[in-house]
Amino acid sequence: MPIIYHETTQTFHLYNNKISYLFKILKNGQLGQLYFGKRIHDKENFDYLLELFPRAMSACAYEGDKTFSLEHIKQEYPAYGTGDMRYPAYEILQTNGSHITSFAYVSHEIRPGKPALPGLPATYAEREEEAETLAVHLWDEVIHTDLILFYTIFEQHPAIARSASFTCRQEEPIVIHRAMSLSLDFPDYDFEMIELTGAWARERSVKCRPLEHGVQGIYSMRGCSGNGFNPFLALKRPNTDEASGEVYGFSLVYSGNFLAQADVEPFGTARVTMGIHPDRFSWKLCNGESFQTPEAVTVYSDQGLNGMSQAYHTLYRSRLARGFWRDRTRPILINNWEATYFDFNEDRIIQIAKAAQQLGVELFVLDDGWYGKRSSDTTSLGDWYPNPEKLPNGLSGLAGKIQALGMKFGLWIEPEMVSYDSDLYRAHPDWMLAAPGRRSSHGRNQYVLDFSKKEVVDYLFHLLDRIFSEAPVSYIKWDMNRCMTEVFSQGAGPDYQGTVPHRYILGVYDLYQRLTDKYPEILFESCASGGARFDPGMLYYAPQCWASDDTDAVERIKIQYGTSMVYPLSSIGAHVSAVPNHQLLRNTPLQTRANVAYFGTFGYELDLNQLSERETEMVKEQVSFMKQHRELIQYGDFYRLISPFEGDGNRTSWMVVSKDRKTALVAYYRILRQMNGGYSRIRLQGLDPQSCYTVSPSNISQYGDELMNLGLLTSDINSGEFYSHDLEKDGDYASRLYLLTAE
Repeated sequence: MPIIYHETTQTFHLYNNKISYLFKILKNGQLGQLYFGKRIHDKENFDYLLELFPRAMSACAYEGDKTFSLEHIKQEYPAYGTGDMRYPAYEILQTNGSHITSFAYVSHEIRPGKPALPGLPATYAEREEEAETLAVHLWDEVIHTDLILFYTIFEQHPAIARSASFTCRQEEPIVIHRAMSLSLDFPDYDFEMIELTGAWARERSVKCRPLEHGVQGIYSMRGCSGNGFNPFLALKRPNTDEASGEVYGFSLVYSGNFLAQADVEPFGTARVTMGIHPDRFSWKLCNGESFQTPEAVTVYSDQGLNGMSQAYHTLYRSRLARGFWRDRTRPILINNWEATYFDFNEDRIIQIAKAAQQLGVELFVLDDGWYGKRSSDTTSLGDWYPNPEKLPNGLSGLAGKIQALGMKFGLWIEPEMVSYDSDLYRAHPDWMLAAPGRRSSHGRNQYVLDFSKKEVVDYLFHLLDRIFSEAPVSYIKWDMNRCMTEVFSQGAGPDYQGTVPHRYILGVYDLYQRLTDKYPEILFESCASGGARFDPGMLYYAPQCWASDDTDAVERIKIQYGTSMVYPLSSIGAHVSAVPNHQLLRNTPLQTRANVAYFGTFGYELDLNQLSERETEMVKEQVSFMKQHRELIQYGDFYRLISPFEGDGNRTSWMVVSKDRKTALVAYYRILRQMNGGYSRIRLQGLDPQSCYTVSPSNISQYGDELMNLGLLTSDINSGEFYSHDLEKDGDYASRLYLLTAE
C-alpha cells in the first residue's frame, strides 16, 4: 500500500490492491491530475495522460507554448483567473481587491497512518500500517500563504480521503471565499450522476441523470446538510448497475452548508468539486492563522453500485464511527413519542416500559416533553431540567424504576434550540441567531441558538453534564427540528458573520466531542427533524441516526434503500410504529413493519399496551428474531437487489450476507397485490457458489450458484379467486424474509 513519488517525472502514485490515484507537478508548479480508477501498474512516466495540445484562442501560461493552458489541463486543486475558466476549488480575496493566486509546489511528506483534523470529524486509522498519508505543500509567493493538500489511502478500502489547509504568513490578512475539500477532473463525461434528494419525511430518494455540458449540482444552504440533498454524489458509467460496472462515489464528512457539483466543459471533460458551500462563506485569516476544510472521501468501484456502497459501509462503520458502540450490536428500544406525544406522566411511562420489558425490549427512550414546562412545542426549549408535574421523582427517579425492570434508560434532547417562552431566552436573548431590526422566522415554534459562541456551547455542556451525571442515561437522541434563518451572530463584527454557519457546526462538533469524551458508553443517536442531518460528520460522534420522521413501512422502504447508498445499516434508526400510521394514515401489516425496520437499528414507536394478544405475541417473536440476527444485519455485507425507484416501484428486495458467506437474510417487499400476476424470482448476490443453502421457510436446498444465477422464487398467490388468504402475507403491503443457512 505505498505512496510513491517519482523524482524524474515529479509524479505521485497512490495505490493499494484495488485502486490507483495519479497526479504530477506541472512545469508551473501546480498539480495536474492524471488518473483515478482501478489499480494499474506503477511506472516512472505517465506524462502522456496530460494530453497537451494547442487549442485555438486559449489563454496560455508561457510565451511561445500554445499547449500549456490551464483552461484545458486536468488539475488537482484549480484556481480561477490565470487561464482556467471553470469553477475553481478555492478563491482568496486580497487587500488590494485581487483574487488572482498561484500556489506552486514546495515539498511533500509521506507518513504512515492518518492525522486527525483539528475540530473536525474524519476517517481514521487505528494502526499506522492501515493507511498512508501524503501532504503536498504549496506556496503563493505574492500573498505569502501556505496551502497543504492532504491525501490518505487505506490499505483495505478503495478510497481516498482528501482535505486542504490554508495558512496566512503575511501581515496583511487574506479572506477565503471558497475552499473545497476536493476537486477531481475526469478525461470524459460519459457518466450518469446519482444523488440522494427529497424533503422532510421523504428523505434520500435515488435520482439518476446523465451528465450534460454545464453544471449539475446539489447543495444545502440550510445550516445543516439537509433533507433536500445529501452530501453525496456518484458518477457511474451508463451500463453500470448494482452488480457490475464502474462508479465513483463522493461523500463529504460534514454536517453544514455544502456544495457538490459536476462541471462539464465544451471539450468533454468533467470536474467534480465538493466542500463547504461558498455562498455567504467568508473566512478572514490573519498572520499565522489557518483554515482546515472538512474531509471528502472518494471511492472507486468496478463492482457496480453495491461495490461502492459496501466500500463506504465498511469504512464508515469501522473507521469513521468510533468508541464503545462501534463494534457492538445496538439495543432494541421502545420510544414513547408516537405513543404519548407530550401527554404523559411517570405512571404512563412505566406502564409502557413494563409492557416492553415483558416482550424482551432492552432500552426505554423518553422523548420530548420531560423538561421545563413543556406540554406543547411552544415552550421550554433550553430549560433542561425535569418537569416536576410529569416527573415528581425527577429523571433519576424514573430512570431508577426503568433500570429496576432490567432495561436501560434513554433520553431525547434538542440542545441547539431555544423557545421564546423559556428561562434561557429570557436570560440570554443575545444567544439566539437573529439579525438586528429584522423579524426572526420560527420553525416548529422554536429558534436556533448561536453555537458559534463558545459561551453558548459551554453553558449547554455544563447543563447536559449535570443531567447525565445525575441520572443513569445510557442513550441520547439528539434532535434538531429546524434549519437556520437570519444567520447573524449578535454582538459580533462584520468580518465574523461570514464564518457563522461553519463556526456553528464546529460548535456542535465541540459539544458532541466533550460529551462523548466524558460519557463514552452513552449511545448517541443523531436526529434532525428526522433525517435532515444524516451525514458522515454526525456518524463520527453518533454511530446511528434517525432516518426519517416518516415511520410508515412502505415509505421507509424507499428511504432506507436510498440511505444504504452510502450509510451502513448499523447507522440507520428504524422503528415499528402504530397503525394507522401517524404520518400517512396507512395500515400496513405488523409483519411488514418489522420486516422493514429489522434492516437498521431496530425498535418500536408505539404503545405496546394497545396491541391485541396476537400482535403482542408477534412482537415477542420479532424481538427474539432481531436478537438472533442483529449481528448479521448490522455488520454483514448489504446488497440491493430490486429498486423501488425503478420500473413500477411495486417490488423491492435487498439482502445481507455474513462475512463468511454461511448465512444470509433476504427481504422481499411487494406493495400492491396484482390481479393474476406472473411469476417472479430474484437473483441473489454475495453467496458462496459452491455452498448448498437451506432456504427457510420453504426448507428447500439450493446451491449458491443456483440462487445467484437462476434466482430465488418469490411468486405470489394472486390468481384473483377467493382462498383463505392470510392478509399479512398475501394482501397489499406484503413482505417476506428468507433465511439462508449453509449446510
